[in-house]
Amino acid sequence: MDKDRNKKFDALVKRHRDLIWHVCADYSLSAAWEVQDAVQEVLCVLWRDFETFSGRSSERTWVYRVASNTMISLKRRQNNVPQAVLEEVADGLRVEDDENYRFLLQAIENLDDVDGQIVRAHLDGFQNQEIAAITGLSLATIGRRLSAARERLREEYEKNR
Repeated sequence: MDKDRNKKFDALVKRHRDLIWHVCADYSLSAAWEVQDAVQEVLCVLWRDFETFSGRSSERTWVYRVASNTMISLKRRQNNVPQAVLEEVADGLRVEDDENYRFLLQAIENLDDVDGQIVRAHLDGFQNQEIAAITGLSLATIGRRLSAARERLREEYEKNR
């Protein structure tokens, strides 16, 4: 049975490794080794919770939820450690040179955890119904919070440009 579980888990990771990496990189906004550590943390949580996946949401939605919630937890633990947002990474893994993109990521970083998660999921192409499944919030709440977050981001952009 363990071999079957291992095979299923390996297949899940192969299908969603780009999504996992993307979520970790998006929340990390820092050095490549930190992204790699975050990916390992997400994989550990996925492995731990693998048996609990019930199929009520899509596999992709479940993986995204686990990855984003893990990253929120990691960021909360690291909150007392000052970090420069969007450091240039020597190996070029996460170099962003577009000023507007950097500003957007910084502004998203300044949103509360839930709103940041909603906006990131939206930018990653998830529909509101999928975001509701990821966050556990109602569809109406997702719409309201996404709209309010967009307005805050727009105001922040206009204020600082």
